[in-house]
Amino acid sequence: MPTPLLLRATTVVDVEAGALVPGVDVLVVDGHIATITPTGTTPPGDAEVVDAAGHFVVPGYVDMHAHPLGLPGASDALELMGAYGITGFRQMSGSPALLAARATGDLGLPADGPALVAMPGDLLTPVNAGTVEAAVATVREQHALGADFLKVASVTPAVLLAVLDEAARVGIPVAGHLPNGIDVREASRRGMRCIEHLGPGVGITAATSTDESAILAEAAAGAKSIRVPKLRLPGMARVMAKVIRRLVVNPVTANTATDVDVLARADATFDEQRALDVAAEFVAHETWQCPTLIRVRTQQLADDPVHTEDPALRYVDAGTLRTWRGSNARFAKVDAGARATYRRNYALQLRLTKLFEEAGVPLLAGTDACGAGWVVAGHALHQEFDEMAAAGLAPLTVLRSTTLGPARFLGTTDRQGSVAEGKQADLVVLGADPLASVDALHDVVGVVRAGRWRPRAELDAVKDRIAAARSLR
Repeated sequence: MPTPLLLRATTVVDVEAGALVPGVDVLVVDGHIATITPTGTTPPGDAEVVDAAGHFVVPGYVDMHAHPLGLPGASDALELMGAYGITGFRQMSGSPALLAARATGDLGLPADGPALVAMPGDLLTPVNAGTVEAAVATVREQHALGADFLKVASVTPAVLLAVLDEAARVGIPVAGHLPNGIDVREASRRGMRCIEHLGPGVGITAATSTDESAILAEAAAGAKSIRVPKLRLPGMARVMAKVIRRLVVNPVTANTATDVDVLARADATFDEQRALDVAAEFVAHETWQCPTLIRVRTQQLADDPVHTEDPALRYVDAGTLRTWRGSNARFAKVDAGARATYRRNYALQLRLTKLFEEAGVPLLAGTDACGAGWVVAGHALHQEFDEMAAAGLAPLTVLRSTTLGPARFLGTTDRQGSVAEGKQADLVVLGADPLASVDALHDVVGVVRAGRWRPRAELDAVKDRIAAARSLR
């Protein structure tokens, strides 16, 4: 265990009440917050004392949609996340091998990187969930392997509903993508725990359209799907994983004319009252949203210099950058009408995020880092904060989406999600008031990870080391 730590004369941000608690000492012992008392606490004799006057203490950030595990350079990606104040992450792609390694304590996570808060097994795709029967069997298998949740992608509406029913029966949450043609309200009623990327596509916006029936029918008829051989061959799952990794750099480059058409029609026929009705379903059935706005933006505005000339690209492996630029070369061939549709659709995603938040739909901050083009681990979560602010979310709402929200979603508020006595000492110390401006969330003075103080100089040294190696993939 690290030596005791005292954050002296600081201000604690109460993320539950949305209030500041100034003039306190935060004592950390054995990786937990022991006391929060008025300034003047006498620390243990061996304690490290940090002058935190003028600073603000918040819970550590959690990236609730990332993919670092199982990839080359995973350790550096996790260390970089830690250097940006991220103390926890939800891994959105797993495998039997990763689940087994976690069970035996052999994941090899760096001590200063974020903690793994949840992980699924293999993605549910046509490979393992091509039929209702296969999908039900996969649900049972992943539940038995100890997956924390199921991640669905590229399945049919019938398969998704069957997955939701079986998952409810065995008691495992479901998160992921909505298939084209699905009634999102029905998915919510059946227990979809979290929808990623606000759909994607017309997964949600079909239901907010005055032309819903026609859009759903056309989307289902023209839906893209991952083609798999009827004959199951050894190693097929690994091959399909490679196909998916190439696709996820920027999925919109694989869109068909039908995909673009239904996206444009759903946007043009958007109805706010219908959106509010959908939001009411999400609230009633506690269907969370992880918008990953930065991920959607890097897809739909892929050629924006904000992404292609981002200084944070200094961390990224040269081969990975070539892949991203190759994807952008394909994006450049997309016709002007389609690109205009994507710009309008991204504006609608921002509008929906604000509308859902005002209606009480619970939100999580996530990035899709480690695989998605122009999305740099660690840095991207701060971009997500800015996109949420651009959508009109208040600073407190943004802060909650990466702290208290994840703890509520995971059912871990007894030990995480707020700065309180008895809770885990995963903290971020900020140089400015995060209730006044989202910009303050970027001003990371230091991080407390599992009770150990990491000052800004140490965090910057980690960033510089990874930049020199250009090891992020």
